[in-house]
Amino acid sequence: MTENAQQQPPATTPELPTQYAPAEVEGPLYERWVERGYFSADEKSEKPPYTVVIPPPNVTGALHLGHAFEHTLIDALTRRKRMQGHETLWQPGMDHAGIATQNVVERELAKEGKSRHDLGREEFIERVWKWKGESGGQISGQMRRLGDGVDWDRERFTMDEGLSQSVQTIFKKLYDDELIYRAERIINWCPRCLTAISDIEVEYQDDDGELVSMKYGEGDDTIVVATTRAETMLGDTAVAVHPEDERYKHLVGKQIKLPLTDRTIPVVADEHVDPEFGTGAVKVTPAHDPNDFEIGQRHSLPNIAVMDEHAVITVPGPFQGLDRLEARSAIVGALRAEGRIVAEKRPYTHSVGHCSRCKTTIEPRLSMQWWVKVGPLAKAAGDAVRDGKVKIHPQEMEKRYFDWVDNLHDWCISRQLWWGHRIPVWYGPNGEVVCVGPDDEAPTGEGWRQDNDVLDTWFSSGLWPFSTLGWPERTDSLAKFYPNSVLVTGYDILFFWVARMMMFGLYAMDGTPPFHTIVLHGMVRDQFGKKMSKSFGNAVNPLDWMDKYGSDALRFTLARGANPGTDVPIGEDWVQGSRNFANKIWNATRFAMMNGATIEGDLPPAEQQSATDRWVLSRLNATVAEVDALYDDYQFAKLSDALFHFAWDEVFDWYVELSKTTFMAGGDGAKVSARVLGEVLDVTLRLLHPIVPFVTETLWTALTGGESLVIADWPSDSGFRDTAAEREIETLQQVITEVRRFRADQGLQPGQKVPARLTLDGTALAPHEAAIRQLLRLQPEGDAFTATATLPVSGATVALDLSGTIDVAAERKRLAKDLAAAEKEKAQAEAKLGNEAFLAKAPDNVVDKIRGRLTKAEVDIARLQAQLEALPAA
Repeated sequence: MTENAQQQPPATTPELPTQYAPAEVEGPLYERWVERGYFSADEKSEKPPYTVVIPPPNVTGALHLGHAFEHTLIDALTRRKRMQGHETLWQPGMDHAGIATQNVVERELAKEGKSRHDLGREEFIERVWKWKGESGGQISGQMRRLGDGVDWDRERFTMDEGLSQSVQTIFKKLYDDELIYRAERIINWCPRCLTAISDIEVEYQDDDGELVSMKYGEGDDTIVVATTRAETMLGDTAVAVHPEDERYKHLVGKQIKLPLTDRTIPVVADEHVDPEFGTGAVKVTPAHDPNDFEIGQRHSLPNIAVMDEHAVITVPGPFQGLDRLEARSAIVGALRAEGRIVAEKRPYTHSVGHCSRCKTTIEPRLSMQWWVKVGPLAKAAGDAVRDGKVKIHPQEMEKRYFDWVDNLHDWCISRQLWWGHRIPVWYGPNGEVVCVGPDDEAPTGEGWRQDNDVLDTWFSSGLWPFSTLGWPERTDSLAKFYPNSVLVTGYDILFFWVARMMMFGLYAMDGTPPFHTIVLHGMVRDQFGKKMSKSFGNAVNPLDWMDKYGSDALRFTLARGANPGTDVPIGEDWVQGSRNFANKIWNATRFAMMNGATIEGDLPPAEQQSATDRWVLSRLNATVAEVDALYDDYQFAKLSDALFHFAWDEVFDWYVELSKTTFMAGGDGAKVSARVLGEVLDVTLRLLHPIVPFVTETLWTALTGGESLVIADWPSDSGFRDTAAEREIETLQQVITEVRRFRADQGLQPGQKVPARLTLDGTALAPHEAAIRQLLRLQPEGDAFTATATLPVSGATVALDLSGTIDVAAERKRLAKDLAAAEKEKAQAEAKLGNEAFLAKAPDNVVDKIRGRLTKAEVDIARLQAQLEALPAA
């Protein structure tokens, strides 16, 4: 009674092994999927498209839990859409990772006692390509382990020929539209990587440094400034004060002596200065601070660079050749010797920028670089979300996005590296500057040279949604699969990557955004919510868990934790629990097939089905509808939880168990239930497949004889509901649950048989007496039957003869002891809650906890008293 395409059942039921062995199944099964072309996308297909690009992992990288998490979500979406009849493309590929890859190869060269400069640029780049071919991209094999349903025939690399043409094309277009320019500005410089990096590649952390206050000028014309970077004072070209600050109005416009130098510098009035902060006067070093650079531009101050690319002092004099930290100490010592130190504070904790790659402290540095003028591009990217062309999920993440794109500074795109897309600009002997497109001839002749820098890696990855489809050529793939349907990525790269794709996609594709929906997920953390890190000792290699528990177990654990936009805690115990779920699916399906579960023929009409059959089919359709709605809202945790509880609780623990008596009885009822059980398993395995593809594929093909779940139809809700059957089975569940609880309270073993009299008159439970007795291990009453306990439940009465099954005196003593403890707990909680002085001082969470203890104690007292009353007389 779900709308599913009819499969041909197997001619003979294959025998499943007694245990599921993921290691024996997963590898061969994945290769079979790939060989049969199930993941290949056809741009000439008339099916509706569904496109997702993989966030391209670094070519240097290996699969970590963050990748596994993200890939699980994307794979679930694309597998479902493929089953729904969409022409589905999950686009794979890797990023060339400019800084990281160059660092890897340079470290290898260092082992040989060489540097890249020993090889020269061309030979070094050849060496990187060789490394990439031999060692790079190991993550591709790991993605196969996880089960990623990507189209491997379309795999791209940001440095391959086609994508390089895309990069050159858009650079030329932006340049011609005056959206790319070259200018000398303050950039974030890494003295270790020896390159500029963008604002979003700077990681800020609180470091212990020093704050030194020092006196500039002489006599009455002195002024005190404070700094955490004393070494930069060698490049000071002014002191700035606020125009309205009465303390310093007499100094504005005057020249004052700069200590340790033979220079004087002006005092300038600038509204940027906060008169309430510190002394209200700031030293201005335009070549080494972004805010100072802006002040310098407003007042036409000279820019004096005092450090080289290694952050070593270059100013002639006693500090020349010192590292910045050495110079800092030496300069403070020299100032102290001159009596110019007013105050020193150590440690002084303040926020310091570090290179996200190597963690070196960033040095703001004046440098000639290439920039993207982001104003009009960022506005278009913001408007696309405001106008509803692109939706961000969860919606509360929109504010983060707007905060970024609405305040975006021009983007420094040049990097002082050799590995990457070299900037397509040539300089002539007479000052000529020529930007060369992919169809242009580069200038040749004496004196012409190409710019040495390469482009920021994020520049090429920003083109990913359309460059991978053949742009700038108007290919069939571009027409079919652009815009992408959805982007699934972490909120942590909303600014690194997502905003850039939005800007470039809208610009290159004539206002068409690169995707319809942006789905942002959180970060994977350990089971205590702590960030995973090798230094913390809590980092996990997902391959270890896949080896131990199977890929499905890891995938299901990750999906079940995926609430939109929030971080995902994960622990090994949880993966083990998911492995148990996979085993449960296996064992229940194996039992069902051994008992004749089949999909052969149509479902018997409802009037031939038992209430149990109608209940499970009603619940099945409701689950299909619920899962569909949750998929459409990207609620992976909720849909995984819904599938878990339906499969484990309702199908395996209830329907399969309730059906055992039907199968044992045989006849037409058993045949009907076998067909219903086959239908339920068929649909349940389809629903589970996008998240746990390996175990479901193995079971489904055995059950149905179908070719593969990858290309099977996704189930749809037929609309069948039977509320009466659902109420009837809920009543049955209540009876069984209550009697089980009573048995446990009485200390009876689960398999221990007990004589019982069932009074089911006036209820709908009479047809279920055999199932009740089977599940509760209740024997028919004999001639010597004496009811020692009577349980009225949901209109039925269950009388039990417990004589001889338990030590009544010992059980009464145990229950009395537990009752006394519960009454004591209640009295203590009531005393605290009745104390007004305590309530006035105690935090709300403490009071709530005590109220919870009181409620639990009251429930325990009622339960224990009932158990004591139910005991037979001694």
